Amino acid sequence: MPARAIPIIDFSGVREGAPGALARVAGEIHAACIDYGFFYLANHGIPADAIGGAVDAAASFFALPASEKQLSAAVDHRGYIGMGDAKMQGATRPDHKESYVIGLELAADDPTILAGEKLRGPNRWPRDPAFRKAVDRYYAEVGKCGRDLLRAVAVSLGASEHFFADKYDKPLQRLNIIHYPPHPADAEADQFGGAAHTDYGCITLLWQDQNGGLQVQDRTTGLWIDARPVPGAIVINVGDLLERWSNKRYMSMPHRVVNLSGKERYSMATFFDPDFSTIADPLAFGVRKEEALFPPITAGEHILGRVRASFAYRPQEPAAVKA
Repeated sequence: MPARAIPIIDFSGVREGAPGALARVAGEIHAACIDYGFFYLANHGIPADAIGGAVDAAASFFALPASEKQLSAAVDHRGYIGMGDAKMQGATRPDHKESYVIGLELAADDPTILAGEKLRGPNRWPRDPAFRKAVDRYYAEVGKCGRDLLRAVAVSLGASEHFFADKYDKPLQRLNIIHYPPHPADAEADQFGGAAHTDYGCITLLWQDQNGGLQVQDRTTGLWIDARPVPGAIVINVGDLLERWSNKRYMSMPHRVVNLSGKERYSMATFFDPDFSTIADPLAFGVRKEEALFPPITAGEHILGRVRASFAYRPQEPAAVKA
C-alpha cells in the first residue's frame, strides 16, 4: 500500500487578510486534523533570518563541551537536557538526543509563580548573550504565528476566530531545540532519536532541518509516514489537550524520530499551549453534555500530569520536552 502524503496548507491568505482565506484554511485544517492530526504550514510568516539565527545559535551551543552546557542544566522545566535524560513514556530506551528548553520568561515574583503554577519561571540561559538574543527572537516570531494559526483552528471547530485570544495571556509556550546526533550504526531496533509519543498540549509548531527523520503514524493504516522536510514550511500537529478539548474530533497522533542521515540533525519544536488556568471543556466547542467524552480540566493540570512521566533528570521535576 503506498504511503499517504501529509497535506500542505498555504497560510499566506490568512496572514494577508485575503477575503475568504480564513474559512478556506479552516476547512483544510479541519480535514487534516481529522484524517492525520498533522499538516505542513507553508507561507507561515516566520522570518527566515529568525529561523537561521536560532539554528546557528543552537548548533554553536550543542558543540560546546559538556561541562559548559551543564552550566545551564534544566531547572524548573527550563535549560539543557543531556543525552539519555529523556525517555518517552512506554519506551524501552532513552532517546538518542540532547535538547535545550525555554518558556515564557517570568520573574521569580511573577503572580503566576507566587500562585504556585508549575511550568513557570525564569529561563536558564547559557553565558553567550548572542544565543539568548537569537532564541528569544525565534520564540517571539513563532508565537505570533501560533496566535494567527489558532484563529483558523478555532473556526475549523465551529467557534469564533477569537476563541483562543483570551486564553493565551501568559501561555505555556515552550520551545524545545533538539540536537539528534547520527543514529548509532550498532543501535538496537528499539533505539530512537525520539521514541514514539504524542504531544501533551494544544498545537505544536515544528521547524526541522533538511536531514529528515520525522515519522508520523497513519491513523488509517497504522503505518509510519515519513514527514519529509518541505522547504519553507513547518510541521503542525494536534496535541493531546486539543484532542480532548475537541472531544476527539481532532486526533493527537504518535510520531517518532530516527536520524539516518549520517549528519547532525536539528529541530525546534514549539508547544503552543494556553494559560495554565485555562479550562479545556468540550462543551465550549458546542459538544452536548451527554456526548462529552471528557470532563473539564485546566491546561496546566493536564500538561503537568503528562510531563511527570517522561524525563529522567533529578532532583527537580522532569522537564516538559518532546521530540
